Amino acid sequence: MTQPITSTTTTHEPDVWLPTLPPTDLVFDDGVPLESNRHRLAMNLLIESVYAALSPRKNFYASGNMFIYYSLQQIKNRDFRGPDFFVALNVDGARERQGWVVWEEGGKYPDVIVELMSPSTANVDLTEKKNIYEQIFNIKQYFVYNPADPTSLQGWELQGNGFVALQPNDKGWLWCEALGLWLGTWHGSIVQETTDWLRFYFPNEQLVLLPREREYERAEKAHEEVEKLRAKLRELGVDPDAV
Repeated sequence: MTQPITSTTTTHEPDVWLPTLPPTDLVFDDGVPLESNRHRLAMNLLIESVYAALSPRKNFYASGNMFIYYSLQQIKNRDFRGPDFFVALNVDGARERQGWVVWEEGGKYPDVIVELMSPSTANVDLTEKKNIYEQIFNIKQYFVYNPADPTSLQGWELQGNGFVALQPNDKGWLWCEALGLWLGTWHGSIVQETTDWLRFYFPNEQLVLLPREREYERAEKAHEEVEKLRAKLRELGVDPDAV
């Protein structure tokens, strides 16, 4: 037997059906890989970036290519794979999860979702999944991006009972109000693959650096300071290598 959790229209919380299936009966891996290695790198980049941006906060959870279970009918059909990237705010970020099971999260849905499109998934991402995220999940913001097309970034924000398209800034970035971050493209190399990646930027439009990028930047600054000191010693007639 299932039991519905109802909600009012003022909070826009959808009905959630609680199945009697124990968590061990849920499938958390559909065996379908991401479209390409670039898609996998793009997903991991977003996950690592959002943790870098929101640190030291602990009250959020971000992941990707993970099932989101929200209804008994969806479990029976097993016809909906999880989003490529999502963030849920105001939750226990340290809790171990195999998937996002809405009825185990107190009815909580993700706040932000990003789908990494490809020619084979774009139609579903822009229609079926968009409708689910808007009408069932009522997520705050939804974004789509094709890692092979730097002009493909689109986004929507829930206003009232439906999505409204977000307008880009002069750089083509979209403001993610839920996270307080810009979402935009960045051209560079990630694990020896160079393309226009989707990345987060702080409100001042500075790139959110990954931990390894911060370390590299600190090392570069330290090297510059050493070189300045060596140059100053030379000006004073002192051989820096002899000091």
